[in-house]
Amino acid sequence: MVRKKARTKDISSYKQFLKTTRVDTLSYKTISANKETAQKEWVVVDATDQILGRLGSKVAKLLRGKYKPNFTPHVDCGDNVIIINADKVKLTGKKWTDRIYYTYTGYPGGQREHTPASIMAKPNGADKLLHRVVKGMLPKNRLGAKLLGNLYVYAGSEHPHEAQSPKAIDINLYK
Repeated sequence: MVRKKARTKDISSYKQFLKTTRVDTLSYKTISANKETAQKEWVVVDATDQILGRLGSKVAKLLRGKYKPNFTPHVDCGDNVIIINADKVKLTGKKWTDRIYYTYTGYPGGQREHTPASIMAKPNGADKLLHRVVKGMLPKNRLGAKLLGNLYVYAGSEHPHEAQSPKAIDINLYK
């Protein structure tokens, strides 16, 4: 009996609170970005001595636009990301030789294995490896394919996007 009275008293005081405090709900509008209102920037990320997976996840968030306050899941509102010094990226442990990426040609017996070391040994290997890592961290749909087009990877410290006046950011400051 005592519990029931205490509970009804709490409920009645809560109802009284709701009656006295009204919030104008029409003044709160959810801002949803679209292609025209998205504020896209060009950023440069230095991959020197960065761990591959951690760098890839942060770059995927940048491409997606998750660090922006007007993030909208179904819109390309992320930044254009330029990664320089991609050949100086690191992997911990023995992952250079022990991690295996699989591809399939579509033919019987056409399953192929690639390690990060074998991918890096090929021409444009750093570009292929970072694209593969970031692609796995983006949505698996048309938007993800479009977002991957906003990623530019270069093995050296030079890139041809100076006309866009990109700003250099420290990727370690992002969570």
